[in-house]
Amino acid sequence: MTIRIAMWSGPRNISTAMMRAWENRPDCTVIDEPFYACYLAESGADHPCREQVLASQPTQRREVIAQLERAAETPLQYEKHMTHHMPFGCDLGWAASCRHAFLIRSPGSVIASYLKKRNAVSEEDIGITRQRALFEEITAITGKRPPVVDAGEVLANPASMMSKLCEALDVPVEVPAMTAWPAGLRDSDGVWASHWYHAVETSTGFSKPTVSCELEDESAIELANSMQEHYQALYRYRLT
Repeated sequence: MTIRIAMWSGPRNISTAMMRAWENRPDCTVIDEPFYACYLAESGADHPCREQVLASQPTQRREVIAQLERAAETPLQYEKHMTHHMPFGCDLGWAASCRHAFLIRSPGSVIASYLKKRNAVSEEDIGITRQRALFEEITAITGKRPPVVDAGEVLANPASMMSKLCEALDVPVEVPAMTAWPAGLRDSDGVWASHWYHAVETSTGFSKPTVSCELEDESAIELANSMQEHYQALYRYRLT
């Protein structure tokens, strides 16, 4: 039986590097943001590569859920989910059969990185508010709090944090494989990789961020400050 691991993150975290870590395991298949096209179709959001994303994935949630529930050929299936792709009120019944984890990052760092790729950023774009709500919803569905890992702490000590994450998810620890991988794009990468994955494409492991988290724009600073409460609510449950 395949164990499904659902990792919940906002954008401009280390979510793609985390996906690389799991894909580099010999026992794991990865799925990159399976609900992205659903989100774009439902919200009408104008994102880079919008038409390519819509053409590459199902736009009906029931179809995505059916694909995710189809048995993988490996013992583990790692699903990289963006929290803003899962709006309030959507069906989360499928989540009961998964093991969940949450990947968080300080709001200032997320916003600074996001603004390197786009001209503006909103609360919905970064998904931190929704991440906190999903944490509570999934806790209620599964009956236990999912493990939380902070991006800054993963980057500071990858081997230790990845070991703790595997232990918390009750899967075998594969630290050497999960902390170093070959550079390059993957067939599993979404079609949006050409816009978002430049740094990860050249990576061979978890590395210190190169984007400054110093914010100068007043609206960005205000947004970061308003998101701090939600970030801290999850940070208190992080693995240490």
